[in-house]
Amino acid sequence: MYTWKITELRFNILSQKLAEQIEKKGKKYGSIYPIPRGGYKLAIALSQALQIPIITNKNLINDSTIIVDDLIDSGKTLSEFPYNDKAVLFVKQNNECKVNYYVQKTDDWVQFPDEKDNEIETDIERILQFIGEDTNREGLIETPKRILKSYEELFSGYKQDPTELLKVFKEGSCKEMVILKNCEFYSTCEHHFLPFYGHISIGYVPNGKVVGISKLARLVDCFSRRLQIQERLVTQIADCIMENLQAKGVMVICEGVHFCMTSRGVRKQNSSMMTSAIRGVFEDDKVRNEFLQLIKM
Repeated sequence: MYTWKITELRFNILSQKLAEQIEKKGKKYGSIYPIPRGGYKLAIALSQALQIPIITNKNLINDSTIIVDDLIDSGKTLSEFPYNDKAVLFVKQNNECKVNYYVQKTDDWVQFPDEKDNEIETDIERILQFIGEDTNREGLIETPKRILKSYEELFSGYKQDPTELLKVFKEGSCKEMVILKNCEFYSTCEHHFLPFYGHISIGYVPNGKVVGISKLARLVDCFSRRLQIQERLVTQIADCIMENLQAKGVMVICEGVHFCMTSRGVRKQNSSMMTSAIRGVFEDDKVRNEFLQLIKM
């Protein structure tokens, strides 16, 4: 993921643009409330430009308070203030929270002037300290860097567009079932941030279009190398194939072993989870049973 490092000058320019938006709207605000950490620097800039006082006590927020933050990702934080106008510099594309003023949408990782290059590494060090480790011992000195590097691979699916992976061919299309059997996958559970892994089998019936079989494996990697739950994983794979190939039907079966179940909680080491997604002609018992028999061979 690309990191966009915002200089002090760039931050001031963006803050001024945001202030101009607010001023142009003509609505009068009595106070500015900055979201802790991220909103403070922007609040100071807006306060100076618009001559609006800053408050830091939630109890003082009223209808004339505008909530500010440097970046809104999921929108969960700002959703705590449903009745107040909101102003931010950057809005992530997947945000569902209503923002009244913003400068730009982005999917990049944004690093602001007051953030250090190694801030994430520092957070990882704090986690290591929380579990009782000495972060200064030889074996752990480079661990935060190694973790970040491993995350680039483990969560590389966020950088990929699944529709671009499925290069479609009309030549060579058939009417019979096409199957990718026992494709290995590795993913990370979004509930406990622990791994789960296993095998996925995919079957589809073409409708004038086929795709290279290796692209189905890449599609599995694209969706599995994200924070996931197994139920959503098979659904995303099936829906993507149906949408891009306009197939007559798709069936995806996944068997996964979850560390959040084997290494903690109920600790059932021999358990596995089965999920499936069924679309189109595979809803017919005969077609579905044919697929199930073929992947058992």
